Amino acid sequence: MATSALSDYWRRPLRRLQGTVLRGVYHAFVVLMYFFVLCPLLFILWLSFFKNAILTFPPSGYTLGWYVKALSDDSFVSGFVTSFQVALLAALCGVALGILAALGLIRHRFRGSDVVNNLLLSPLLVPAIVAGVSIYLAYLWLENILNLDIVGTYGGLVIAHICLTIPWTVRLVSANMLGLDPLVEEAARNLGASDRTVLFRITLPMLRPAIVAASLFSFIVSFENLEMSLFLVGPGHTTLPIAILQYLEFNLDPTIAAVSSVQIVLLGAVMLLSDRFVKLSRVV
Repeated sequence: MATSALSDYWRRPLRRLQGTVLRGVYHAFVVLMYFFVLCPLLFILWLSFFKNAILTFPPSGYTLGWYVKALSDDSFVSGFVTSFQVALLAALCGVALGILAALGLIRHRFRGSDVVNNLLLSPLLVPAIVAGVSIYLAYLWLENILNLDIVGTYGGLVIAHICLTIPWTVRLVSANMLGLDPLVEEAARNLGASDRTVLFRITLPMLRPAIVAASLFSFIVSFENLEMSLFLVGPGHTTLPIAILQYLEFNLDPTIAAVSSVQIVLLGAVMLLSDRFVKLSRVV
């Protein structure tokens, strides 16, 4: 007995030491993974301050001149404004339509609902370049039938981006609705609440995390879209990704890194602000 007690006395500190070492290795691994994921973003931010027009390591100095050059370029400024407007409209309309679609698919099952759900989610499976070509050809077909100009118009670009954002809303809101207890809504109806009251006072407040996440992802997907916009933009409606692509045809300097850094900071700020009020980890 004395030998066994003495053995346990020495084993307990050893087990505590092993647990501490394992926790330390785990935390180090997590930090390395975060660094691996964020390293490209940090590298772009660092690159945007290089003084050299031709990229060399180590840099001869640092400057803010590339940010000044980017802000003084009308194509970048107008592209940013157009991308922001299109993304905002696409997110608002796409989220509204996606919420209605998710409510119909989850709360009101009908024959063929699985087919409709797969159809709404199909843009997530189709390569972006294929989707861009398909919408461009569909617009040409509609122009011949309706005798209207659609390709190259601002409205046509917004409608295409709405089609791009709806699947994100349907997916996030549907997944969140499956985790809600329908008895809460039924209890509100038993207490005399109308369907409209249940929707705006019960269902939508419970879906707020999913709606915020869907709005955020829809805005980012639309704002950063290149492949679809490339086929649909018209004169005076160049988006920021297209402006960056056109600039890279003849230039290769840190101006693009400066523009990308501004996008990273703005989108990161939007995500942090959204997570401040609604924890995105609950639905993402």
